[in-house]
Amino acid sequence: MEVSDIVSRKEVAELAGVSEATVSRVLNATGPIKEDTRKRVLDVANQLGYVPSALARNFARSKSGHLGVVMPYVPKAHLFSAYFFSEMLSGIGNKARDSGLDLLLLFRKPGERIDYSSLFRQQRVDSCIILGAKDDHDEVEALRKLQEEGRPFCVMNHHFEGQSFCEVDADHVEGSRVAVSHLIEQGCKRIAFLNGPDIYSNSTERLKGYLIALQEADIEYDHELVLEGNYSRRSGLEASATILDKLDNIDAVFAANDRMALGVMQGLRERGLAVEQFPAFVGYDDSDAAEMAVPPLSSVRVPFYEMGELAASKLIPGSQDLIPALELTGSDPIRELLSTALIVRASSIRQ
Repeated sequence: MEVSDIVSRKEVAELAGVSEATVSRVLNATGPIKEDTRKRVLDVANQLGYVPSALARNFARSKSGHLGVVMPYVPKAHLFSAYFFSEMLSGIGNKARDSGLDLLLLFRKPGERIDYSSLFRQQRVDSCIILGAKDDHDEVEALRKLQEEGRPFCVMNHHFEGQSFCEVDADHVEGSRVAVSHLIEQGCKRIAFLNGPDIYSNSTERLKGYLIALQEADIEYDHELVLEGNYSRRSGLEASATILDKLDNIDAVFAANDRMALGVMQGLRERGLAVEQFPAFVGYDDSDAAEMAVPPLSSVRVPFYEMGELAASKLIPGSQDLIPALELTGSDPIRELLSTALIVRASSIRQ
């Protein structure tokens, strides 16, 4: 850091009546700062014409240089160990790095009604990606407010029916349909479906794909074969008891993510069922753990990394042309869907 920067920061601190550390936090948009303090520091910095060299262009344009990523609140879960979150963040981070932006991760608190607009008003972020959204009145209203204000944002891995938000997702209806059709082709007719909560659009879309596959094969829908978990391995463990009780009436299990599928498989083993007696299994996400399962788990591969890159590109001016060609199942500029692919392994083979 140049001496002139240090001197100028000291002058800003003295005139604003705050510490140099506070000046640094304000100019770097880090840490909790009272709004009146932030405004006073910025006014003094403008008055003195002081801008740290590394932030000069962003500050002059009232930009933070941050691409915000709002993470969901998931109780007792290690978010970064979740395959899909780590992959999406990697894709977002790669595109942000190439564009000279920093990621600012923002974590929801339990029961918090998040004010997305304040992130922009406080100049903490220039644009925002929302992960883990769910159908909730407050969530929709907060996003509508962003849209009305003309703030750049993108929702990932969720669809708000009837809204016109910028969304990037995968084609979960088709992914689910292909998975269940594969099980039917293996001779399975009584296919249990362990889904996630219906507050997530992914859950309703996977259920739709499941129903389409049954209808196409002229198999009658049985609501008793549809179970609900919460996308955790533990919920799969809990569901394994119900599946074991119904095993005489079940010849396959389709789970809405790999964690639940692996939880069911673990639960069946713990309850004394040999692997050779397992029903056919298909999971979803094609996480690293799927290939290492016993037996190796067939799963629907979702291009989470590419989704992250695509979402970030929508928020970085001029970067859209830098994205490699992606296989899209929808060309709507508001909502873009990427294709999934079924990866067949031993768990689902029956012929």
